[in-house]
Amino acid sequence: MEKKKGDKKKKGIFEIFSEKVTHATGSTPAFLIALGLVIIWMGTGPIFNYSEAWQLVINTGTTIVTFLMVFLIQKSQNKDSLAIQLKLNELVAAHEYASNRLVNIEDMTEDELKVIKKYYRKLSQFSKQEQNLQTSHSIEEAEDNHEFKAGAKKSDLKKNKSPGKK
Repeated sequence: MEKKKGDKKKKGIFEIFSEKVTHATGSTPAFLIALGLVIIWMGTGPIFNYSEAWQLVINTGTTIVTFLMVFLIQKSQNKDSLAIQLKLNELVAAHEYASNRLVNIEDMTEDELKVIKKYYRKLSQFSKQEQNLQTSHSIEEAEDNHEFKAGAKKSDLKKNKSPGKK
């Protein structure tokens, strides 16, 4: 890839085109234009006696536009999704208590994701037992914290129930 002034990477023609088209088609004016075309088409129905050719115009037009828009929207969605994943990876990697297992989690198989989901269900169960929602950071740490606190509570209970204490 070539570099432009300001050290920015040069975008490809399709990337620039897809960004502009998806931005434009996601706007209020684009919706109003599409709505206007449908209303005009409906208004011409009596003129063309609601013929098959009249119906074919809207069917063909919407099919072609939909077919092409799928690719343009998917291109933009892929880029946005990648950017979000990279930002999340940076946050996970930068936080000292975050589990690094989650970096690039999007590349895991569905079965691997289910295993991690089980861990987080367990973590959720531990956090429900905690007074402070920020106590646990990873499954292992949550288990250690839970066991430590459970042991500390038992120890405190024994101290409070010992003879001579009321």
